[in-house]
Formats: sequence, structure tokens, C-alpha cells
Amino acid sequence: MKTLNAYVLAISLLFMQTAHAFPQHHPVPGGIAVIPLKSQTQPALYYQNNKVLTLLKNNQWVAIVGIPLSAKPGTHKLLDQQTAQVTTFEVSDKTYPAQYITLKKTPKNKRMINPNKMDMERINREKKTLSKALSTWSDTPPQVEFSLPTHGRLSSPFGLKRFFNNQPRKPHSGLDIAAPTGTPVTSPAAGTILDVGDYFFNGNTVLVDHGQGLISGYFHLNKTFVSTGDTVKQGQKIAEIGTTGRVTGAHLHWNIYLNKSKVDPAFFISDHIHKLSKNK
Repeated sequence: MKTLNAYVLAISLLFMQTAHAFPQHHPVPGGIAVIPLKSQTQPALYYQNNKVLTLLKNNQWVAIVGIPLSAKPGTHKLLDQQTAQVTTFEVSDKTYPAQYITLKKTPKNKRMINPNKMDMERINREKKTLSKALSTWSDTPPQVEFSLPTHGRLSSPFGLKRFFNNQPRKPHSGLDIAAPTGTPVTSPAAGTILDVGDYFFNGNTVLVDHGQGLISGYFHLNKTFVSTGDTVKQGQKIAEIGTTGRVTGAHLHWNIYLNKSKVDPAFFISDHIHKLSKNK
């Protein structure tokens, strides 16, 4: 709990000092690099072989780069495939704390920790479906200024090293916002619905494409109110919080993907994260 409170305080102080909702430059593993560019026209930038989001801000082209949790500290490169020009930026180290979660020993939870053969076949099929959806690139102007997708208590921050019943699992890939089942979930920015489905670990799921490889994901939902291909507006209700998939209680697990990397959603809600920290 002390770790979570310190995280919320640090993020809140940072964002209250920068009172706007544009994504925040925080170049660490799992973070975002916001890089002004010298190009006079929209460049075709790539980072680790993935195309990078670029947009005009104050009449200057800017790249917004998602940095994977696996990234090493040091100098990283963006390549403009049209001009072969290289732009560099520095990634700093960051250590994420560990979180130990105890799931009750029910038949369902046992399979959530150690899936059986049929579960694994389903999980592998779902991985392919999700991977295809998260590889989407649309050239529509990106919508990068986000609102909160729901209201509740920030129960788990991004990047935690997770252990389920003392068994190590992948780091926490999003923000968890705890709230009662049925709490509305809204799209934080305009976009197009990429996928609506029911997944083994993620439960009821919605993915939203916000343009140029910026995708948001909503998991463990109770109900969904959109279909694949729908166009949604910022603030439009798309789902309700629930307890589907691998969970210990009702909450929204919220992911953001940028150039195929999972990044901390906190850096997209600069005006709003303090509202979550007030919910005790």
C-alpha cells in the first residue's frame, strides 16, 4: 500500500505541475518519449521496426514513442525510412516493485494459475487474435488527449512484477481501477472499436483504435455496449466494470498500446489521475 500511495503521489505531483492532457515525456521502460522533430513534412518514423505515431503540435512535427518494458537504458534510435535520417533519444532505467496476489483455491482459480490442455489451446488461439488486433495501423489523425475511462480507486499501477499464489507472472501491463460491478466505462478519446470478445485471462474485452498504432484496451468487463467496427466519441459509454477473467475483485484493467508496446496509461491522463488517487 505504501508503494501504491507513493506512486500516486509522485504521478499526481508531476501532472499537476504540467496542467494539460498531452502525453507526458517520460522515457523509461514502459514509458513514453515525446520527441520534437526537425522535419518540415510528416516523417515515416520507425522504432524497433515498428511504425511510430507522429503529429503536428504548435506547428512542429512531434513523435510519440512507446517504450517497451524490456527496453534497456541508453541511447535509442528512430529511423525515418523516407530520408534515412536517424533521431536519437535517451532511455533511463526504472525499477518496478513486486506485488503478491493470493487467489482463493477454487477450481476456476486453479485453472487461472495453471491452465489445463484445453485452456492452453484456447489461450494460444486468443493470443493470435489479440496480436492481430494490436498490430493495427490506421493513418487517421491520432486522438492522444485522453479523459478517464472510469471512476474508482487506483488499485494497481503499471509495471508491477506480479506473483499469483507465489508463482511469477508477467509484469502488470496496465492500470487497475477498482469500482463496483456495473460502473460505466467510457472511451477516453474518439476512435474505432477494433475488437469485442471474451478471453480466458482478460474476460470480456474491448479494444479501441485511436489512430496511428495508439490502441486502448479494457478488460474484466461485466457488459459491453459496442461492436467491432463501431465509431465512438470521447466519453461515450462502451462497457461496464465486472469480474470476468482472472480477477480478485471488480475492477477495470486498462491497457494502452503504442507502436505495439504496452505503456503506462498514467502518462495519457495528466489532468485526471489525481481524481483516482482521491478515491480511498
